[in-house]
Amino acid sequence: MRYRPFSPAVRARRRETLPRPALTGDLPVLAAREEILSTLSRHPVTIICGETGSGKTTQIPQLCLLLERGVEGLIGCTQPRRVAARSVAQRLAQELGTRLGEAVGYQVRFHDQVSDRSFIKVMTEGILLAEIAHDPDLRRYDTLILDEVHERSLNMDFLMGYLKGLLPRRPDLKVVLTSATLEAERLSAHFDQAPVIEVSGRTWPVEIRWRPIEALSEGETDDDEDRDLQALLDAVDELGDLHARGDILIFLPGERDIRQAAEALRKHHPPHTEILPLYARQSQAEQDRVFQTGTGRRIVLATNVAETSLTVPGIHFVIDTGLARVN
Repeated sequence: MRYRPFSPAVRARRRETLPRPALTGDLPVLAAREEILSTLSRHPVTIICGETGSGKTTQIPQLCLLLERGVEGLIGCTQPRRVAARSVAQRLAQELGTRLGEAVGYQVRFHDQVSDRSFIKVMTEGILLAEIAHDPDLRRYDTLILDEVHERSLNMDFLMGYLKGLLPRRPDLKVVLTSATLEAERLSAHFDQAPVIEVSGRTWPVEIRWRPIEALSEGETDDDEDRDLQALLDAVDELGDLHARGDILIFLPGERDIRQAAEALRKHHPPHTEILPLYARQSQAEQDRVFQTGTGRRIVLATNVAETSLTVPGIHFVIDTGLARVN
């Protein structure tokens, strides 16, 4: 069944109730606000490159609201992972002063929290790709923001190829591509020399320590998993000895590794330390715990979803195990 566009009466009502973002703060993307607004209004495709922390994910949809995008159709924002889609929608709703599911909604597999009052819809790339089957011209949207393009998933490659052919049929559609590390020239050429805007990332001084893996003590088996876990525990102990406060984020390659590390940390660490795994198959309640501040030290164990798609509050230290799961 094809999607029916909003009626004139509905569009008039949506224009009257359009959220007015405050856009306060010192995020780097806001420093390029005027350039972004001007480019978005004049070009069908805009490419925005900015380092992690520059504010692309949360501020670009709000800048689109300033151009009254979201009136003719939804502002669709894609994220590569389900946990990122929900957390980004929650953050946008908070900044716009609305409840999740009203002005800002989200849709992931098996869960749809988008209402007739929604202007921004955050979703996984797979959800948008699936919608093409019953809405080939994507008439439900007047703006599409494809985030984290540099991850180059199969879904994202399909979407970029499809949008290339769709844009001549949808001259009213605006497409924004955002990325932290992107070959902008190649992508610009793919979209007929689309303009590229570069914004600086937010940076702080970071101390990097290389910690060698210690040899196993006598009686211990020479097993790679045992060595990796012991090295992880040693790194956590080192941070605990040198720094009494501050949460720790640990990067691990997958769910199985997260479960093993969490069990080892629970056995190894004092009770007042909170161990918080974060992976896609968790329930929403379990994932939400990661974004809530605690009284003691928190240790968050996550895949690279926390490197590119999420902002976990309170993190002072990061431990990278140096392992990655590669297809």
